[in-house]
Amino acid sequence: MSEDLVLWDKDPDDAFVTLTMNRPGKMNAMNQALGDALEAAVLRAVRAPDVRAILLTGAGRAFSAGFDLGGEDFEMDADRWRADIGENMRRFGLIREAPIPIIAAVNGFCLAGGLELMMCCDMAIAAEDAKLGEPEVRHVSAPPTLMLPWTVPMIHARHLMYTGDLIDGREAARIHLVNRAVPAADLMDEARRLARKCARMPGAAIKYAKAALNHCQQTAGLDSSWTYNRETTAILHATEEGKHWMRLLKDKSLKEFLDEREAPFRDLD
Repeated sequence: MSEDLVLWDKDPDDAFVTLTMNRPGKMNAMNQALGDALEAAVLRAVRAPDVRAILLTGAGRAFSAGFDLGGEDFEMDADRWRADIGENMRRFGLIREAPIPIIAAVNGFCLAGGLELMMCCDMAIAAEDAKLGEPEVRHVSAPPTLMLPWTVPMIHARHLMYTGDLIDGREAARIHLVNRAVPAADLMDEARRLARKCARMPGAAIKYAKAALNHCQQTAGLDSSWTYNRETTAILHATEEGKHWMRLLKDKSLKEFLDEREAPFRDLD
């Protein structure tokens, strides 16, 4: 089952593998099974002697729409939220710290936890018409890792976190949320070109460059910022407003929930 959730495609010529998140009917929304499968695939790639880079993308019309909002009871107290967020932090940290480069090819929607996943990759190329953002803030939620301030200038991080607005791939490239935006038809060719270039680099060169670059962020406070964000997000979810929205998520269909969430913004978006 896990092999079906994350497709493995080793390039025949160069030392990289393409991992494709494969829940297209759910826009590659991350549940426990997909998270486990992605973690296993990344660890497999790290251990494989013939893999020196990973290209990560999503099947269908999304990179990932974020965490799966269906099928679970999210009306939890702060302690349970703290544990839940901590597990997502651990998994995203593993991806961020993998000793080989991970390149995100962003097709379609890249939202909420999916955007956090993208930002934990080393580089990203987006389709020009991709849609990126943190819309979960509109239902009193927040990302588990809060990578935006470590990726874009603070003024852009504030805009995305205060409004829940979605931006396209061109705007994402302009604010340096992704490295480049290309026509959708060219996305995978351009992403493979970058993965091929990384795969032809001496493995040790990237491994230790990545360790040094990650250390720069760690010494600047990334680890403590993730921990603080876990606490504020757990508290946020346990507020009366937070519990109200999580109760709605349980009581309504996902479509009804999203319709109600987006209603105040339809004349502004």
